[in-house]
Amino acid sequence: MNERIRAREIRVIGSDGSQLGVMAPEAALAKAEEEGLDLVEVAPNSTPPVCRIMDYGRYRYEQKKKSGKAKGHATTLKEVKLRPRTDDHDLETKLKNARRFLMEGDKVKVTVMFRGREMVHRSIGQQQLDRVTTMLGNLATVETPPRMEGRFLSMILVANRDGVAEAKKRLEEEAAAAEAQGE
Repeated sequence: MNERIRAREIRVIGSDGSQLGVMAPEAALAKAEEEGLDLVEVAPNSTPPVCRIMDYGRYRYEQKKKSGKAKGHATTLKEVKLRPRTDDHDLETKLKNARRFLMEGDKVKVTVMFRGREMVHRSIGQQQLDRVTTMLGNLATVETPPRMEGRFLSMILVANRDGVAEAKKRLEEEAAAAEAQGE
């Protein structure tokens, strides 16, 4: 029983959506119990308050499901910074982060920073970005090709859906195989 309904009269809407009219809360509650459903107050501020006969658990489930669909992963831009002479191991570490960002659905901006006389050797920075795209393979696609912005050479990568799905499947298989060996 709903103790919150304290009005002398309430407007009742049936389980099929039809107007049952204005009645006493006790009568409406009896009608809801007769149908095996709940009496739910849907418009408390109206005069008289509006109540509906419905399955409250199902109603809450559907509301939760609707709100879950509305919330999605907001794509953000993550940045990975390199230098023209970044070593292989350091590059692997930075690309490990880039892979994680791409798997989470984020965009990745890969930037090569030049200092001093390094600006003369822009081709080395271009080669570095080419290595990044080959090392990431089919996990990423180039959204914005490499271009110079002052002392920075940068490109933007987005996740390739097929590549991400394949990588996630591979990770799950590896986890299952490791678990099977552990038993």
